[in-house]
Amino acid sequence: LRALRLEDLRIPPAYIKTFQGPPHGIQVERDKLNKYGRPLLGCTIKPKLGLSAKNYGRAVYECLRGGLDFTKDDENVNSQPF
Repeated sequence: LRALRLEDLRIPPAYIKTFQGPPHGIQVERDKLNKYGRPLLGCTIKPKLGLSAKNYGRAVYECLRGGLDFTKDDENVNSQPF
């Protein structure tokens, strides 16, 4: 896959009503990131278990250098024993 373009997205109104949105509003989030006029893009680093701090940091760095606006810690990033 070399390119991808989203042509259309339809979200049911009932689903939209269940989402409160960011606690401070999207403008505050955009101001923090200094990103305007386009969707904000992010990802969750995977695998969620087993990465060393160095490798986790490298994955975050590569995502941000690649053009993402943010990364999200996975809930299990602390290698919790299950």
